[in-house]
Amino acid sequence: MSYTNFTLDIDADGIALVTWDMPGRSMNVFTEEAMLELNAIVDKVAGDAAIKGAVITSGKDTFSGGADITMLQKMLSAYAAEKGKDADKAIKALFDNAGYMTGLFRKLETCGKSWVSAINGTCMGGAFELSLACHGRVAADSDKVKMALPEVKIGIFPGAGGTQRVPRLTDQQQALQMLTSGQTLSPQKAKAMGLIHEIAEPARLVETAKAMIKNGLKPVAPWDEKGFKLPGGPVYSVAGANLWPPAIAILRRETFGNYPAAAAILKCVYEGLLVPFDTGLRIEQRYFTEIMQTKEAAAMIRSLFVSLQELNKGARRPAGVPETKFKKIGVLGAGFMGAGIAYVTAKAGIPVVLLDRDMESAAKGKAHSESLVSDQVKKGRAKPEDKDRLLSLITPTADYADLAGCDLVVEAVFEDSAVKKGATEQAEAVLKPAAIFASNTSTIPISSLAKNSARPKNFIGIHFFSPVDKMMLVEIILGKKTGDKALATAIDFVRAIKKTPIVVNDTRGFYVNRCVLRYMSEAYKMLIEGVPAPMIENAAKAAGMPVGPLALTDETAIDLAQKIMKQTIRDLGDKAVDAKQMALINTLVDSHGRFGRKNGKGFYDYPQKPAKKKLWPGLKDLYPQLAPEKVDYEELQQRLLFTIALEATRVMEEGIVTDPREADVGSILAFGFAPYTGGALSYIDGIGAREFVRIAKGLQKKYGAEFKAPKLLLDMAEKGETFYQRFDPYAKDEAKKAA
Repeated sequence: MSYTNFTLDIDADGIALVTWDMPGRSMNVFTEEAMLELNAIVDKVAGDAAIKGAVITSGKDTFSGGADITMLQKMLSAYAAEKGKDADKAIKALFDNAGYMTGLFRKLETCGKSWVSAINGTCMGGAFELSLACHGRVAADSDKVKMALPEVKIGIFPGAGGTQRVPRLTDQQQALQMLTSGQTLSPQKAKAMGLIHEIAEPARLVETAKAMIKNGLKPVAPWDEKGFKLPGGPVYSVAGANLWPPAIAILRRETFGNYPAAAAILKCVYEGLLVPFDTGLRIEQRYFTEIMQTKEAAAMIRSLFVSLQELNKGARRPAGVPETKFKKIGVLGAGFMGAGIAYVTAKAGIPVVLLDRDMESAAKGKAHSESLVSDQVKKGRAKPEDKDRLLSLITPTADYADLAGCDLVVEAVFEDSAVKKGATEQAEAVLKPAAIFASNTSTIPISSLAKNSARPKNFIGIHFFSPVDKMMLVEIILGKKTGDKALATAIDFVRAIKKTPIVVNDTRGFYVNRCVLRYMSEAYKMLIEGVPAPMIENAAKAAGMPVGPLALTDETAIDLAQKIMKQTIRDLGDKAVDAKQMALINTLVDSHGRFGRKNGKGFYDYPQKPAKKKLWPGLKDLYPQLAPEKVDYEELQQRLLFTIALEATRVMEEGIVTDPREADVGSILAFGFAPYTGGALSYIDGIGAREFVRIAKGLQKKYGAEFKAPKLLLDMAEKGETFYQRFDPYAKDEAKKAA
């Protein structure tokens, strides 16, 4: 029999080599077809007396990314379609589908022949669960080899035996840490945990795997042998008593109960270890079926896997424009942002010219890259030769003539229109006609800056977030005259530096800053109302935000907030900024000299390390304080999320963002909008437009106009629409295909 996704070769010793190499894909994934073929191969190995055992490896640089998540989406779509007709039947079908991979791996594990997984590269999710079901596991000694069960990051959990095999191979504490965090393991760490048996030279990987079978590897999993004991002892033991109560409390502290999949992992492990292995698999299958029905799983799979992948692959890139292969990039301004942009560019292997007003400033910008890469070397994440290579790609200069030959120039000079005008004119004087000029401005409209350009169709905004090396999102801003070539080049650049691009039309604050400013503004309003500051910060975290709004203001600087407010008043008039909020910020900056983290005092005090930051006690003296028990804590959470979601809706209504995928992914990657919701628009879709409008009206009555539902949302509520129906991102693709 021939296979599409696998090849099967049997050597003279009777050992089968199963090579997984899916045609037309850069990475192997489990599709329905791949699973059916693997099932047939397991039958062949088990039923052929001439085959002593099998080694499974990959014909690609990576082993496998695990299950094809679009297959899970199909399961969810089929469930949703059937649920209205016959709920019990729909759940049974979901349960059976969820168990197919579990059954396949168990069949392999109990087929009576030895199987060894030879892991040659990235091995994630279902692929690592397949490896755990094999009787032997060998990983190549290479930085390319990374193993993980990361499903919890997209709202589900390892549902093909992962929650049962991992805690039977390693101690429960390490198992819980790995499963609930989606932790990535190196071969060394995996071996130390007992999850793999051997580490081999890459060239001898298959040979080492075959040797395990030749040397008498038992075709029986440890838990299928009599007398099997759990590593670290049973659940009901002194060790278990010391582990489980704090584990449950830690999970609650870290997730605030917002992530059903993380809680399900604890249940699967705890309950599964109290029963025989096959019963444990059944428990896992039941919980997996339950989690697949949650709105959190549907939203997170869509935003954090499907949409994120589509955007990373250039979903918004104009068709028909040839891809840019960057030979040289210029960065104007070697301050913190410019230096960070130069670092990520050089890290991607692209030569970069880093220009500032004098050589000393430019060299200081390059030193930032040296500091970042040295830190990576110290942590073992990079090699000394990587450092040398990266630094050799950065050329500091004070001479605009050195920009000649650049494909793209990114301007990151001081936020001043006159300074930016001078930088644009001097750069364009030496650039080739086809070169693209991009501004990293965060406050000045791109169309206004493009007036300084001799070629506005080649002028675009590329807005990075700080710190550039850590933040994965980049906003690409279109001016009124920006052409397709500029947009395509900007997207190509963002993809080349391995970040996620979202495309935004021109407006004050673009998309992300508009939402962030609403989040901060609502917190200032709460402070003025007399809500105790700790309640504001804790409510934000309980709502799913990674950083409280007051801490976030400190990070971005309170004096910067003051400058933005004053500029807004100058541009739009006194009513554009709440006078009480302006007074609060002026009091902190002008009366108390509290600028934020940068001067060690803001809404928080920042003592010297190792002491931790703590809220400034003086905050409670600024306004009469409400008694904590009089404050509706749930409502605080609601206000913080609603104010962001409503601003995201306004941005869609104004046509600033046109694709809901970008609004959702952007809100999560830029400022961590409650990831369990799937993003700012999915949050509304999850509640339902009609119910969201009802709640917003109540908040508007109590707290003011910022909670007024835009006309778009009122219309959606009336029609029973979701954002993904109203602004279907795939309809455009279908229209293009039809054309």
